[in-house]
Amino acid sequence: MDERDGLAERFETQRGRLRAVAYRMLGSLDEADDAVQEAWLRLGRVDADDVDNLAGWLRTVVTRICLDMLRSRRTRREDLTEQEVLDQLSNPSQGSPPEDEALLAESVGRALLVVLDTLSPAERVAFVLHDMYAVPFDRIAPIVERTPVATKKLASRARHKVQGSPVVSAAELARHRQVVSAFLAAARVGDLTAILAVLAPDVMRRADPAALPPGGATEVRGARAVAEGTAALARRSRLAELALVDGAVGVVVAPYGRLLFALTFAIEDDRIAEYDVIADPARLRRLHLAVLD
Repeated sequence: MDERDGLAERFETQRGRLRAVAYRMLGSLDEADDAVQEAWLRLGRVDADDVDNLAGWLRTVVTRICLDMLRSRRTRREDLTEQEVLDQLSNPSQGSPPEDEALLAESVGRALLVVLDTLSPAERVAFVLHDMYAVPFDRIAPIVERTPVATKKLASRARHKVQGSPVVSAAELARHRQVVSAFLAAARVGDLTAILAVLAPDVMRRADPAALPPGGATEVRGARAVAEGTAALARRSRLAELALVDGAVGVVVAPYGRLLFALTFAIEDDRIAEYDVIADPARLRRLHLAVLD
């Protein structure tokens, strides 16, 4: 085995970790794989014998590449339509994001991926490296071209955005979470009885036209009608996850971390009095989304 083969083996032992870091930085498996491949090319241009800590060196290089990619993005990547996502989940061989991207998104959390996409490039790097991988600030600072103190502030600002600020008390948040969790669990399996159990009798469901099938009513009132409509969309509910939406317990439908819909709820006496399904891109951009611990 020549020296190059030995270096390739050492690199392959790090590939999975590098891919995971890059995915959290970029939110796209294709881009993450590109970043990892670029790191391999850069490794080939240095004398590996001079690298004391190969794992740390590679993580730093991948991070710098990801930071450059984040800074060079002109627009956010195009989100898939709901039907494209559902088709790809049913037919994974049809050129969709690969199955391992779905697994990565599950491991990170769809809501977290959505929120990470709202951070600035430097905030995202500082948060991912420090909060997810416990990298000290003095090692992150040269990557984001800040002092360690300024880097700590970056991570703190990012953490605040990720965690959000609830607009209700902790006790009320917990109760609302229990109600919405029960609603989502029932919706995922199309359990009409369980859905009805968490709906107020005169519940109102509003939805943007983009969230509805052709001809669907934008407003539906009454527990039975709302529950039947919810049960019929069980397939969509499997892509949903709890999140903090404008400071309250809500839901995001974000396959692979790509936001399609957000749901906001009004809860009275531990039942859902009304909920909105937001799909209009302009309305989605105005929402303050955070992770619900």
